[in-house]
Amino acid sequence: MPLFPKKKINVFTVPASTSMPIYEQPQLPAPQAALTPPPALDDAPSIPSGMWEKCPGCSRLIYSEDLQDTLKVCPHCAHHFRLTAQQRIGYTADESSFVELFADVVGANPLDFPDYDEKLKKTRSFTGLKEAVVCGLANVDGLPCVMCAMDGFFIMGSMGYAVGEKLALAAEEAVKRKLPLVVFTVSGGARMQEGMVSLMQMAKVSGAIGRLHDAGLFYLVVLTDPTTGGVTASFAMLGDITLAEPNALIGFAGRRVIEQAMQKSLPESFQRAEFLLEKGFIDAIVPRSRMKHTISRLLKLHERRGM
Repeated sequence: MPLFPKKKINVFTVPASTSMPIYEQPQLPAPQAALTPPPALDDAPSIPSGMWEKCPGCSRLIYSEDLQDTLKVCPHCAHHFRLTAQQRIGYTADESSFVELFADVVGANPLDFPDYDEKLKKTRSFTGLKEAVVCGLANVDGLPCVMCAMDGFFIMGSMGYAVGEKLALAAEEAVKRKLPLVVFTVSGGARMQEGMVSLMQMAKVSGAIGRLHDAGLFYLVVLTDPTTGGVTASFAMLGDITLAEPNALIGFAGRRVIEQAMQKSLPESFQRAEFLLEKGFIDAIVPRSRMKHTISRLLKLHERRGM
């Protein structure tokens, strides 16, 4: 008998107040469309901020206001559009409850990598962010926590010095305030322009998470599309409970690299959230419409049990 039984639930019609066990897996309305790999950020729809947006999953045009009403989930195929860090926090934290921390921690160019300074400048101007993660204090249904959201539009959410430093500081802040830590991951891995400095962040953040565990505090990870490379190989897989959005790409090495190393083809579902759930790498797949409710339930369980 599977650990997390499936139940047919329409993710767009379940009221927020409906009582629902945390780990029940909603059935997507169109599995075939949902398994279509999302495009790279460079291949995003050509009308990202107009009246209409094109769904990468089913190629239908969606009225932008309707897409906002569904938390940027396609009403036709349930494809989960990628979010900015600000959108992720806005959909999860209580209104006006988020207070940003460590905003002045920014990366530099430790290796004098060619054109890296200019790339950082352009990316900061484009995204309005200083780095690829936003950390702060937040409430979820009135329950306080330290919340971090990575941003895939900032150099593909890659982890350089500043990202690792902010995440480590967030874990230390959670220990200091005796609060749970909630982290939304999205990343292409370590930031190649910072070389060994970026790889060191894997150990640094993992060490900070270890101190969080030693303090008996709750660490919740939400894997979003895509979470890959050094992030997956470190703090993204250290959660007390690990959730994922439907069809999120989650892995370490790229698919082609693994196929070449193994000399065999891999299934189409390989490295998708549903595949990882089947293999026991994650605890549950939660659609965006249920994410805040699920996080709230888990925070309440943590508070009740004094973990």
